[in-house]
Amino acid sequence: MRSPTPIKTYPLIIIVLVLACLYSCSVGKYIPEDESLYTGSNIAISFNKEVKNTKYIEQELQNLLEPQPNSKILGMRPGLYFHYKAQKKRPGFLNRWLNKKIGEEPVYLSDVNKQRVEKLMLNRLDNRGFFYSKVFPEIDSSQKKAAIKYNIRVPKPYTLEKFELDKDSLPIYADIEKALEETQIKLGDRFDLELMKFERERIDHVLKQRGYYNFNPEFLIFEADTNRYDNKKTDLFLRLKKNVPKKSLIPYTIDSIAVYPNYSIDTDKKDTPKPYELNGIHFFQKKEFFKPKKLEPYILMELGEKYNSEVARLTSNRLSALGNYKFVNIRLNMKDTVEVDSTASLYADIMLSPLTKRSLRAQLQAVTKSNGFAGPGLSLTYNNRNLFKGGETLSITANFAYETQLSGGEKTGLSSIAGGLKADLILPRLLPFSPKQFKYAVPKTKISLGTDFLKRTKLYTLGSFNTSFGYTWNANRYVYHELNPISVNYVKLFNTTDEFNTILDNNPFLKQSFDQQFIAGLNYNFTYNELVDNDNKQPIFLSTSVDIAGNLLHLIGGSDKTVFGMEYAQYAKADIDFRYYFKWGKEQALVSRLYAGWGIPYGNSSTLPFVKQFFSGGPYSVRAFQIRSLGPGTFNSVEDGSSSFFDQSGNLRLEGNLEYRFPIWSYLKGAIFADAGNVWLTNEIEIAEDEPAESREFNEELFAKGKFGSNWTKELGIGVGFGLRVDIQSFVLRFDLASPLQIPYLPEGERSNIPFFNGGSDNITFNFAIGYPF
Repeated sequence: MRSPTPIKTYPLIIIVLVLACLYSCSVGKYIPEDESLYTGSNIAISFNKEVKNTKYIEQELQNLLEPQPNSKILGMRPGLYFHYKAQKKRPGFLNRWLNKKIGEEPVYLSDVNKQRVEKLMLNRLDNRGFFYSKVFPEIDSSQKKAAIKYNIRVPKPYTLEKFELDKDSLPIYADIEKALEETQIKLGDRFDLELMKFERERIDHVLKQRGYYNFNPEFLIFEADTNRYDNKKTDLFLRLKKNVPKKSLIPYTIDSIAVYPNYSIDTDKKDTPKPYELNGIHFFQKKEFFKPKKLEPYILMELGEKYNSEVARLTSNRLSALGNYKFVNIRLNMKDTVEVDSTASLYADIMLSPLTKRSLRAQLQAVTKSNGFAGPGLSLTYNNRNLFKGGETLSITANFAYETQLSGGEKTGLSSIAGGLKADLILPRLLPFSPKQFKYAVPKTKISLGTDFLKRTKLYTLGSFNTSFGYTWNANRYVYHELNPISVNYVKLFNTTDEFNTILDNNPFLKQSFDQQFIAGLNYNFTYNELVDNDNKQPIFLSTSVDIAGNLLHLIGGSDKTVFGMEYAQYAKADIDFRYYFKWGKEQALVSRLYAGWGIPYGNSSTLPFVKQFFSGGPYSVRAFQIRSLGPGTFNSVEDGSSSFFDQSGNLRLEGNLEYRFPIWSYLKGAIFADAGNVWLTNEIEIAEDEPAESREFNEELFAKGKFGSNWTKELGIGVGFGLRVDIQSFVLRFDLASPLQIPYLPEGERSNIPFFNGGSDNITFNFAIGYPF
């Protein structure tokens, strides 16, 4: 990285370009003489002093303003400008093309229907209890432009003096009255039609959980009486409409349940064999496809129980979550209506259409990394579903990748070969518990076994073996848990070259991280994810994990620091990842992210194992720096080539990101971003007494520069950039170009940098990746 040098010509060029754009995109000269360009509307509301919580009412009225004015970017209206240019006799190819892509029809003041907007506002205010409100539109026009200001006078609202259920002898009224115990309509509150609509839906939802299969919220009606009062108070009554069908006023019970575990559209129920009965449920399958005793616990509906829409929904979700079925269809059919004690019966047919039992998927990838490595990769995955006829899935994945260093420098030609084999057995139950103990979703038990190897030419070969036993489950729509009480990882470093051995000898910190090769412990991950709700404009994402290793082995082995002749690692590690999304308009979003992770070696360990350390830099981190090239602290490995021999790491990581995402055209999206982060050391590096002077000096320098301290903000790697993303149905190819704003390993006072302008090509980092960074 070259030291920063001021460049004075660029700001002048930028100013000239901006002024040229502002002049060229002026649209005033194209506006017809008898028209004024509509620039938008705003509202000014005068509320009665007794009115509270007015913010959302103002927002509702703001949403009624129409039409939308022509869009602006930095004070310009390029869409309108290119529309006007395209109307000329000879517009030229470029103007026609730009008009087709971003052109906008002009919106004039004459296009605004003030009377309609006024009527919509008054209607909305009536619905919210503000009867007899007044709206006074006011036009502000000058120089071929016009805006509208709606002055709104809102009086004291009508409030509820009494709220009653107007009932008769029908049994359903008792259930409605029970549902009203949780009503949000309170005496003294403002009259609110939207709240009444919500209340009808809520009561309908409650009734459908009490057997009223044929009920509909439209059968309920609210009536208001204001004649008894002269001080803006009203009585509210709730009742059933007249002529509601009798079948909608009685609860239904589940009379029979039939399950078809291997259903297809061509299945003819008349040709099905004699069913197998278990707990009153009939299973129809010519040849046993799914064991009934394994499938029955996922069915929450019970014979003789009243119909419950929530139970039916959860049953459908649980059967879908097995991972063995592409379609789950619960058909409910009414018996011939015979009223006995004001009840009726339902047949429940559960149709399950299986996925293909065995599948083989191949993926060929071309990978380019920001550390200069590139090459092909191949992945093969074999799936066997419903392996033991109880919903089990066996997944075996083999992968192979070859990468070589393409960038210039002395290390050009370095290559790496990586491969692995992994087998996962997933059981759709939480051993040893019954699935019925988990109402929301199906918990799963996962058993994994795998091996990996990595060979870096001129350096080393790294082999590993790992196995785990754990559980995953969704507590609700947003919360996900993963617990692995058994997690074992064995790492072996071998075939090291003299060159790499010299590096290890000179860097005891790195050597110690490779020494302890046996890692055994437990880990837990908690995720709260509101992104599953597409209607949420401000979702959050929170993920945190805890990883603890070596404690049980230490308890069993006592003073013995080895197991099977190998020294085991002992540490505690935790991290937290928080993201906030602010969405607006069409696919626009501002995403912020904060990440913090800390690992503490203790007992048997003086450093975290290499595979458990934290790294910073790269396409999913601080994108202005090469992958794993930041830190610890202000330390930087001195290399003449394009890649360091080892990844720079630490046991503490702090990072923050801010990204603005916007659409460009069709599947092409854009982004502007800023990243900041680094890793540090918090533990002293143990140095043996017989350590060579050169090695001792290196480690003292490493800890001095990498130690976390009060000046950590001055040691952040900070970068900015922009990117393009090809987003096709959630498959994302990402191209990001980033440049540093603060370079932590430069001398203090010289760390500030002008992004993209200083330092030439080595001041720009290109990142290619799959998926969004966060």
